[in-house]
This record gives sequence, C-alpha cells and structure tokens, in this order.
Amino acid sequence: MTTPGSARVWQPGSEGDSTYRGCVASPRAPRTPLALAALACAAVKGLEPVSVRAHSQHDPDVDAAFVEDTLGREWVVRAPRTAAAGARMDAEERLVEGLYGWVSFAVPRVTGHSALPEGGRALVHRAVPGSALDPARMSASPALLASTGRALATVHDLPTRLVADAGLPVYEADEYRQRRLAEVDRAAATGHVPSALLSRWERALEEAGAWRFVPSVVHGELDGDSVRTSSTEVTGMVEWAQARVADPADDFAWLANVTEPAAFDAVMATYTLRRRTMPDAALVRRARLAGELSLVRWLLHGTSTDDAGVVDDAVAMLTTLEESLAGSTTW
Repeated sequence: MTTPGSARVWQPGSEGDSTYRGCVASPRAPRTPLALAALACAAVKGLEPVSVRAHSQHDPDVDAAFVEDTLGREWVVRAPRTAAAGARMDAEERLVEGLYGWVSFAVPRVTGHSALPEGGRALVHRAVPGSALDPARMSASPALLASTGRALATVHDLPTRLVADAGLPVYEADEYRQRRLAEVDRAAATGHVPSALLSRWERALEEAGAWRFVPSVVHGELDGDSVRTSSTEVTGMVEWAQARVADPADDFAWLANVTEPAAFDAVMATYTLRRRTMPDAALVRRARLAGELSLVRWLLHGTSTDDAGVVDDAVAMLTTLEESLAGSTTW
C-alpha cells in the first residue's frame, strides 16, 4: 500500500489472499478455489467447471474464485466466512437487483445460491466483462475518461430509495460529517496520528460550509478493481456491498489520488455535465480529504484487529503523508 496522493487509497480486504487452513472449513476459515468451484456447481444447473482460480475481494471475510465452465462461460462464486459478511452480501444482492434498468453498464447479478454447512449461502454470478481500470490507460484515452465521468454521474443520480430498500445505510450530510469526526477522534486516541494531520483534519471537518452537499447514492469502494473497462468505456462495476447514501466525493477519492490532474479534471468535466444537479463547489476538496482519511480507517482496522503489521504500515504512511503536506495551509 502506498500513500494517498501517490497511488491508491486503502480499501478493506486488499491485504492479500488467505490460505486454506484445514479440510473442513469453519465459518471463519478460508475456502480453497476448488471448494468454491464445488459450491458453484451446486448453485447453477449445468455449470461444469474446467478451471478455477482465486479472486481477491475488498471484503476480507469473503472468499471468492473465478470459475470457467465447459461452455467457455466465466463465473464468480463468493462465500462469506462470517454472518456479518453474509448479511452484507445479501444486501448487495438486493441493491444490484434494483439497479437493473437504471445503469447501462454491467453489474454482478446473482444467478444462483448454494447453502453453506455452517449457515448462510454462497452466491454465483456471471463475471462482469472488462479489465480493471488502469490510471495510466485512462490518461491516454479521452473516451475512457469521459465514460468514467458518465458512469459516476449515473451512480450518483440513482434514486436513493434503491439503497434504503436494500437495507444499506442512508446518511444526511451533517450526520456523515460527524461520523468522519468520530473516526478522527478514535484515531487520535490511538496516539499514532501526527498532530499536524489531526489539526488539518479537524480544521477541514469543522468547516461546515464545505460539507453542504446533497447526499447521493455512492458505490463506496470505487477503485481500479471495482470498475471494469474496455479500452474506451466503463463496462461494469462490481463489489457494491459498501454502497450507501452519503457524500458523492467518496467515489472520487481513489481517482483524485491516482490520476494525473488533467485526467481527473476531464473526468470531473463530464461528470458535471451529466449530473442532473450541479455538484457542490467543495466536492474535489472532500475527495482528496477522503483519500487521506482512508489511512485513518486502515489504522483503525489494524488496532481493532490487533494486527501490529497493519498498524505499523498505517503509521508509516501517515508519517509520509505528514511530510508531503508540510507547509500546506489549506486542505
């Protein structure tokens, strides 16, 4: 993982693949790709695997694999390790079903389910076409930049009831700002955040005028892996479990930190033209701030799971961020 401003922002579950621990999977034990392929067979009639490979997920409590069948079709099978992960997957399935007819790009619509021995169920869907969104390729393709802006405008213009009906969170603007303040307070309590960063974030979060946004549907985990593309357009979006009604700036955090300024401006130009309502003036500032605050959530993840390696990683990145912002008087 690298610092915001130089590459990607942290996403939960991006720490790497786990290994299978034992012949019989407990609710928290990772499943092998072969075990997942067996679940896919049970979930979809006529699905006969010929190959299988691991598939990383943002959610660390979800096992996943790509499965190719005898007809050349590619599937994704996902199985939760915990009841909470299963609940997130069920909510995501309800949302994705509601997205049909509202978006022009592909989404992971579930084809079948397979009951798990410990409770819950695995979900299987056709693989969403396209390759991961590559910032370097984006910069070289005006068409892809424009398509990314259109896709984000489509998401943010979705009816908020789709999220509410799926049982996913709905926040008002000030409520969301208070949640961010609470995260910073919890991070401060760890003693691991440089004081200059705390002051910067508190100043930003207390600038009430910068948080007068109209809440919209947001994807919530938007990065290169969750956006699928061809050479010229966005072909799909996956991993909707963290969708919510909240700050549209959140979906720009990754883009703001990985793309060249001219490329980001091009995305924003198309986005602004395609939105039904004009984006608020502070959206880009909050997007960059969201990239910084992703390190807060990484640190809190490490402390809550008592993972010293994650904590050390977060501390190193916070230190680098502080150094890169030295002398900055604005956020």
